[in-house]
Amino acid sequence: RWVKFEEKVEDGGERWSAPHVPALPLQSLFQLRTCLQKGTMLLDLDVPSFKEIIDKALSGQPEEAELQTELRERLAALLLRQPRHQPTKSPLRLLAELGLSPCQGRHGAWPWLLHPECPAAASLSFQLRNRFKKKVPPGAEAAHVAVGEVEFLEKPFTAFIRLRRGVALGSLAEVALPSRFLFILLGPRAEVKAYHEVGRAMATLLTDELFQRVARQAEHREDLIAGMEAFLDELTVLPPRKWDPSARIPPPSCLLSLHRRTAMHPPDQQSHGNGDTAAAGDRAGLGHLCSREELERTGRLFGGLLRDIRRKAPWYGSDFSDALHPQCLSAVLYIYLATVTNAITFGGMLGDATDNMQGVLESFLGTAFAGSIFCLFSGQPLTILSSTGPVLVFERLLFSFSQDHSLDYLEFRLWIGLWVAFFGMVLVATEASHLVRYFTRFTEEGFCALISLIFIYDSLKKMLSLADAFPINWQYRLDNVTSYSCVCNLRRLLNPILACLTTSAPSSTPLHPMYPSPPAAPAGLSRTQCLGRGGHLLGTSCQYVPDVTLVSFLLFGGTFLSCTALKRFRSSRYFPAGVRKLVSDFAVILAILSSCAIDATLGLETPKLLVPSELKPTNPARGWIVFPFRANPWWVCLVSAVPAILVTILIFMDQQITAVILNRREYKLQKGAGFHLDLLCVSLLMVVTSATGLPWYVSATVISLAHMESLRKESATSAPGEHPEFLGIREQRLTGLAVFVLTGVSVFMAPVLKHIPMPVLYGVFLHMGVAALNSIQLTDRVRLLLMPAKHQPDLAYLRHVPLRRVHLFTVIQLLCLALLWVLKSTMAAIIFPVMV
Repeated sequence: RWVKFEEKVEDGGERWSAPHVPALPLQSLFQLRTCLQKGTMLLDLDVPSFKEIIDKALSGQPEEAELQTELRERLAALLLRQPRHQPTKSPLRLLAELGLSPCQGRHGAWPWLLHPECPAAASLSFQLRNRFKKKVPPGAEAAHVAVGEVEFLEKPFTAFIRLRRGVALGSLAEVALPSRFLFILLGPRAEVKAYHEVGRAMATLLTDELFQRVARQAEHREDLIAGMEAFLDELTVLPPRKWDPSARIPPPSCLLSLHRRTAMHPPDQQSHGNGDTAAAGDRAGLGHLCSREELERTGRLFGGLLRDIRRKAPWYGSDFSDALHPQCLSAVLYIYLATVTNAITFGGMLGDATDNMQGVLESFLGTAFAGSIFCLFSGQPLTILSSTGPVLVFERLLFSFSQDHSLDYLEFRLWIGLWVAFFGMVLVATEASHLVRYFTRFTEEGFCALISLIFIYDSLKKMLSLADAFPINWQYRLDNVTSYSCVCNLRRLLNPILACLTTSAPSSTPLHPMYPSPPAAPAGLSRTQCLGRGGHLLGTSCQYVPDVTLVSFLLFGGTFLSCTALKRFRSSRYFPAGVRKLVSDFAVILAILSSCAIDATLGLETPKLLVPSELKPTNPARGWIVFPFRANPWWVCLVSAVPAILVTILIFMDQQITAVILNRREYKLQKGAGFHLDLLCVSLLMVVTSATGLPWYVSATVISLAHMESLRKESATSAPGEHPEFLGIREQRLTGLAVFVLTGVSVFMAPVLKHIPMPVLYGVFLHMGVAALNSIQLTDRVRLLLMPAKHQPDLAYLRHVPLRRVHLFTVIQLLCLALLWVLKSTMAAIIFPVMV
């Protein structure tokens, strides 16, 4: 059978082979062309049953090949015999049928060859059709190829039949589909192998999309032969003895689209010469950000903004209904934990940098408020807002400047935020987002790589800092293993007798030369009770602390590896597709739950997630509202415009580069982008967050990419051998909104969240950073630097660009990335957006 690829019945007739690309002998195609030229051809036959089809085929032969009446009757009886199909069965069903089939005695040991009149066969046939039909695309029709040797024929009988409309031919097909084409080739016994190969050639032709067009539209025999000639012109012939003809070519991971194929090989023009046509097609496939309607200038004030609103408004209702899918639940849990961890991390660093004027609680509330508003009204609600490293650097410099010049930090920051909002409105009004079309892959990849490396670096840095909080026991010696006793030394005021009690385990070893064995003492004294009675501990293991750092690193690495392995489980060979997809969708949640279970089982005091439990400012000296004229001189409101220009550049670049990455063509987004609307939302949020003393927020590249990847849609079923087709992203607003609402509610979820170890969340951070880094072409080109030419993959750009130029481009990009990294790590980080 053929469903895009060929499957054969293996020896023994018990199973279908793995799908593979058909390898055809060239001679069989020439023989097939001869059959089409000389055999019976019936186009647009309008008959309701298979019997009438056979009668028409046998009576419509050319005069020179017309059969005698007796031969026609024998052929008709042969062709009308009930077919037997090859069902694929599970071992359980096979055992059940072997023992329970009422037709077993009549048909021997092969119950899948049951006669169609048998009730068990009818039930099996119905189940088979329903199960296999899931693999067939909607609207498909069946084609039948019947080939074989016949004793009573002296010359081959050939017929090609096309029905006017699809007709259900009963059990002729393995799946209950309407039939459109039939090809019959029967002949003397001498050429059995040739008949089989000609039939395979015909089946392969009928599964070719271009030949299907010809076969459906052909009006004469010559049209069909011309279509076959076009098919032959596209063939690639493998020379003999250079490969094994019995080797099955596995299906390719990516099929050439029909549009690309017709562009590269038009019917009336062959691409001879140096392959310029193919090269042009490959280059066209590399483009990811061409001229798009979202980035065209209207020439009117707020013209781009109004166009964004008109584009997104019709989709607003579906932005909520499209989220009713289990995959969205896994995305919410995944991104929620990442967002909470990010809020705690940046909140803690902001608290250290600003004397707790902005802390963890402000980070939680700001993230919840700004993120929820953005998801409700933005142009690209899949974007996740968060604090970023460059903004943190600016906040640290601003606080230091305020302290040095006796200025109120929050009031100074308020005026900067108001100026940034004003400049943002100006950029929206003048359609400055039009400049996004000039962002190249060079800039996008450099920025994305930088943010990804920051995620990886911060997660590793946090883990290494655990060694300071939980120092490793470097004094541990193997010889001390047997000295595990830790005793309580009680000194009584009236009777100073040393009473010893083993608290870890009983020991028969004398603990002191003066006392052969410990005297009787109160039983079950704990460390706290011992110290409470005025005693102290003696022994080599009294100060032993479990190695929290080592276990934390095991949880960290285990979470990262589990996330990676479970995400890849979608392409595994094990379990049905539905199970693989479910495990892949909930990969991060499963990894976190398993790591938390291991941590709870061990019972060690690993560092846990700490969430504030009270709704009050971190610094009691400040309130929830920042007033513009209270402590600072009046001229501060004017001077604030200068640093506001730098922040505006930072916000614009960070926001728009992330938006460009998320709106790439390869994500197949259907609802359009909203560059101007996104910038407007971020600018207006600057007013609210500045007035309430909450952190400033902008699009977080890595978390937003993780959000997109967690919402990938793929075809539910695919033909055997065909990989599931990527359908796009589940575009909606509900997952982001739920994430930020949960972030706000997290203040009241401290009793539950306190059981999640921080190393587990750092492992999720590492997974997000590595996944984002692997999604860009820069990573592939860095691997090429370390790879000998003969082992390099067949990448499209390596076909058209000299390798030395590729390496030069990569080295320049790495140097620029290194410059950005050094810049962000110094006090000059305030000019970071200008350098981007």
